[in-house]
Amino acid sequence: MLTVSVKWQKEVFKSVEIDTSQPPYVFKCQLYDLTGVPPERQKIMVKGGLLKDDADWSTVGVKQGQKLMMMGTADEVVKAPEKGPVFMEDLPEEEQVASLGHSAGLFNLGNTCYMNSTVQCLHSVPELKSSLVKYSHSGRSNDLDQTSHMLTVATRDLFNELDKSVKPVAPMQFWMVLRKKYPQFSQLHNGVFMQQDAEECWTQLLYTLSQSLRSPGSSVNVDTVKDLFGIELASRIHCQESGEESSETESTYSLKCHISQEVNHLHEGLKHGLKSELEKASPALGRSAIYFKESRINGLPRYLTIQFVRFFWKRESNQKAKILRKVDYPLELDVYDLCSDELRKQLEGPRQILRDEEGKKLGLKANEKSSSSKDGDVKMTDAEGSSNAGGESSVAASQEGVPAGKETCLTGIYDLVAVLTHKGRSADSGHYVAWVKQENGKWIEFDDDNPIPQREEDIVKLSGGGDWHMAYICMYKARTVSM
Repeated sequence: MLTVSVKWQKEVFKSVEIDTSQPPYVFKCQLYDLTGVPPERQKIMVKGGLLKDDADWSTVGVKQGQKLMMMGTADEVVKAPEKGPVFMEDLPEEEQVASLGHSAGLFNLGNTCYMNSTVQCLHSVPELKSSLVKYSHSGRSNDLDQTSHMLTVATRDLFNELDKSVKPVAPMQFWMVLRKKYPQFSQLHNGVFMQQDAEECWTQLLYTLSQSLRSPGSSVNVDTVKDLFGIELASRIHCQESGEESSETESTYSLKCHISQEVNHLHEGLKHGLKSELEKASPALGRSAIYFKESRINGLPRYLTIQFVRFFWKRESNQKAKILRKVDYPLELDVYDLCSDELRKQLEGPRQILRDEEGKKLGLKANEKSSSSKDGDVKMTDAEGSSNAGGESSVAASQEGVPAGKETCLTGIYDLVAVLTHKGRSADSGHYVAWVKQENGKWIEFDDDNPIPQREEDIVKLSGGGDWHMAYICMYKARTVSM
């Protein structure tokens, strides 16, 4: 780590740290935060010419305490006239964000698109942001390790920065803490940080948040992440050879869509993913035997995460290879037939209410007067309140949009709100992008620091079949009713 001073125009920035293990582009992102000059406009004078984004620090020859000269113009902020119309660029930055209708992009710090796309997808969950806002710097519980606490704080601060910024954000602090907590994301190849698996980043971040975002001191230890993303599975394990049978329950944060020659649609892949074959010791036979495991969903979350199992380990090349097969997925997903009998019974009432409400939306006005009293009893809402294994809210409806004394109930029907795609042939190479539905209903493609509006009909075309972007993780939001 070197410390230098940087002269830009009439200003001198002292004690600017350079992490020589990272490319110069990261240093330019630091200067962007200090000066407002975007990295592509920066001209930094070093021995032998201008500092390039991918230069090797060992050959640049920068020394401790050296004074560097930077040229470049910062983004101009147009001043509002004393009188006349107010333009968007004249508004405070938070109001500009609201006018844009989407949050900021994230600078790629060197093969960090896997991290950026994960952050953008999870940032779209308002309930997760609310829990993070309540998490304080000093609120670490005794059983939480320091790096988990630091990663939670860094996540909260990054989410907050994304909400308030119009310009792209450099996620320096978050990236450094993520690598400290999970050293596998610090792998280098020829002195450059390697591309990583976005699903691994997603899983590790959610696991950390599940440990930190608990409610200490309450009679019930509320696990925010489990309430939002947790799926309860009930499984039957059977050995045909010995006739042994057992059952078990487990929790997971995602369903797997297994891909084979028979799978053309997400629903088919999910059915495959809930069945597996395993070999283990059989007490009855006194040796190893093959067991068949079949699972059913016994508890649904507010946000259903699905991973397309596109990568497998290829021994010949010693890397994760990719299954390119096209697998279609819907904007609206119904998982009723994947649920246990017990859960199906609990979903029947809310599903009927949902059908009635959607029928009214389609213009069935003839019964409006006769059903006016029912209108006051039933109201469709977004997935708010904690859902338990039975699919009902564990929070009596004091929330906005839910009548007092009512409960928010899940229906087993979900709407697509985020897609994380991968382009390339290996999980540890290629490029990751997030496609996120905003609160105004519009879709934004977050390609690192470049947010691009997209049409909803194009989102479901990210289904694979070639070398273009294809869905790797899909996140669906529960459609609920209050009862």
